[in-house]
Amino acid sequence: MSEGTSVVMESSENGTDLSQDDIGTIEETPDNTILSRQTSVNLVPFIGQRFVSQEAAYEFYCSFAKQCGFSIRRHRTRGKDGVGRGVTRRDFTCHRGGYPQLKPSEDGKMQRNRKSSRCGCQAYLRIVKRADFDLPEWRVTGFSNIHNHELLKPQQVRLLPAYCTISPDDKSRICMFAKAGMSVRQMLRLLELEKGVKLGCLPFTEIDVRNLLQSFRNVDRDSDAIDLIAMCKKLKDENPNFKYDFKIDCHNRLEHIAWSYASSVQLYEAFGDAVVFDTTHRLDAYDMLLGIWLGVDNHGMTCFFSCVLLQDENMHSFSWALKTFLGFMKGKAPQTILTDHNMWLKDAIAIEMPETKHAFCIWHIIAKFSDWFSILLGSHYDDWKDEFHRLYNMEFVEDFEGGWREMVNKYGFHANKHIISLYALRSFWALSFLHRYFFAGMMGTCQLESINAFIQRFMSAQSQLDHFVEQVADIVDFNDRVGAKQKMQRKLQKVSLKTGSPIESHAATLLTPYAFSKLQEELVLAPQYASLLVDEGCFQVRHHTQIDGGCNVIWIPCQEHISCSCHQFEFSGILCRHVLRVLSTNNCFHIPDRYLPNRWRSVNSSCSNPFRTATTREHSERIQLLESMASTLVTESIETEERLDVACEQMAMVLSRIKDLSRSTHSMNEIAYNCPSDSLILPEVEDADGIVQSFTIGNPHDNITLGKLKERRPRDGIDTIRKRRHCPGPCCGHFGHDGSACSLIGDDDLPEDALGYL
Repeated sequence: MSEGTSVVMESSENGTDLSQDDIGTIEETPDNTILSRQTSVNLVPFIGQRFVSQEAAYEFYCSFAKQCGFSIRRHRTRGKDGVGRGVTRRDFTCHRGGYPQLKPSEDGKMQRNRKSSRCGCQAYLRIVKRADFDLPEWRVTGFSNIHNHELLKPQQVRLLPAYCTISPDDKSRICMFAKAGMSVRQMLRLLELEKGVKLGCLPFTEIDVRNLLQSFRNVDRDSDAIDLIAMCKKLKDENPNFKYDFKIDCHNRLEHIAWSYASSVQLYEAFGDAVVFDTTHRLDAYDMLLGIWLGVDNHGMTCFFSCVLLQDENMHSFSWALKTFLGFMKGKAPQTILTDHNMWLKDAIAIEMPETKHAFCIWHIIAKFSDWFSILLGSHYDDWKDEFHRLYNMEFVEDFEGGWREMVNKYGFHANKHIISLYALRSFWALSFLHRYFFAGMMGTCQLESINAFIQRFMSAQSQLDHFVEQVADIVDFNDRVGAKQKMQRKLQKVSLKTGSPIESHAATLLTPYAFSKLQEELVLAPQYASLLVDEGCFQVRHHTQIDGGCNVIWIPCQEHISCSCHQFEFSGILCRHVLRVLSTNNCFHIPDRYLPNRWRSVNSSCSNPFRTATTREHSERIQLLESMASTLVTESIETEERLDVACEQMAMVLSRIKDLSRSTHSMNEIAYNCPSDSLILPEVEDADGIVQSFTIGNPHDNITLGKLKERRPRDGIDTIRKRRHCPGPCCGHFGHDGSACSLIGDDDLPEDALGYL
């Protein structure tokens, strides 16, 4: 084994040199090593290699390790999912890396020294997350293949636990064999004959098959399906606005089932113009396809529309799912729908939603590139991938067509079946063909990551089928509550005007913080462009560094009509920098109403618990005002101890007075307090000179000042409340106790978040 290594320096995400912790070593292996004898050069990791996801890198390194004679495991990470930028670095190590650690037991005695395979092996692969072309990629920044132990032979390495996996097809075969009454040894022998492998050479062992059969016995599909339907019926009886439908096959078994909550139907009425239908996951325990309908609200947050479980993955199943979804949503089809690269689903949408523009998520297409092109292109793979990204982001169809022909000629792809298929479906994925349709920003990297994180919560909830509908309801309710809290925090924060433009001030009063930030990005870049009058009402706008080209903007002031050849407004609902440049240079001081769509205004925000009924606008506004005052009370009270004492004393008096009032026969608990009306309180706006402009709608509480909420560090994906202080002053007549133990607060299960306690 060679001991020679070479150190490779790489650049980090921001262009600076990586630290010593980010520097990897590459083993220079001689010709007689296992690596050179059993691994093709295309499967050897190298510094700078790119992957579309952590999973893709893990699978690649797994294949490399299996051919070398070892297995791998996930090791250290930098960052955390759901916090900031999420995980930005991941290390994979040899399964024998590190050393066993002895932990003391509860009685203080040390655990017995069990034999461990870990021997401190230093072999590893490090990947770092980068965002190229607005799509996240993972790049290899460190690699070492130096082992301090013997590597296993092919017949031995397949017995490592990491490689003893049973494919979905083999699982279905084993399940069928079990129903036929075959023994485990008979199953294994029959599978060996079917696959044409030698005795004992299957990728799994007898123990693995027995464990799989035990997991099958723990699942009663027929009983769970009946319980699931009964649960849906119960929810329907409790709330008539809950919707569900199912289909029974010829054997009287559950084939498909779909459901939607009352709040989801309301959200779809406001934000159902652009939807995502994700069908890339399955409930493994029941072998059913999971389809989730999602969208984006006016605050840029993921909202849930519906859920479906399908027994089969074919056009008839997808057609049933689409028909059922339209039935839930009163026959209203979305303007656009984003799905994975699935031909059966494509055909079903063309039949059931002929007026809807269908597009493929580029992530699911790029995820297949490694299998399709990496071996074919070899060292030219990264260059071709950069070329594909450039074609994908082109604005004009003519440029795309010309660039595609050049790419095919350059790489000799004239007869490649994948390239031919991609070109035939170019209107489903290339942005130059999609810019004329509204997708609500769901093709952006951040939005797709948010949607994927939301879906992962569903996958972690798959325990028992009969409880799955309730678990989904809890996830949706939790998402709504977290979203309502984030919206409130954003509204209480001051919006900083960066340009001082009247257009910016006007938009800040109407748009949600999310939509305004998108428009503000375009406003900041607009001065970098030159606006040239070409003809009456026609302008050519191009970057100051360009000599020719650019975008054509049509503006007819008398009709308040304006359009741009880049079609960004049609694509995202936000005016582009080219249009904003024309408006500013022609003394237009506000944006016409039609170009500040209701889709992105503050008046359309609504969310509620899936099991709660809709509330009136008057009640929502009053609850919104109460939340605002409670949040402001917390913000102002924590500044000093004196303020905190006064707040605790006065809050105790208010609570005591409220509890003395009689309860109404119509419970106000039916009203979701986390359903604010965003039109009541608008943010304060601070311009570039530090002058605060207050944009609020008049109300009896004008003397309330809204301070900026202090940022709180999230933990485990949930914004945690600051640790309660011991009350130095009286709250319920007693001193020195914690707020959680207060008898006044503890009675009647009053929600602490609604009270604003720290």
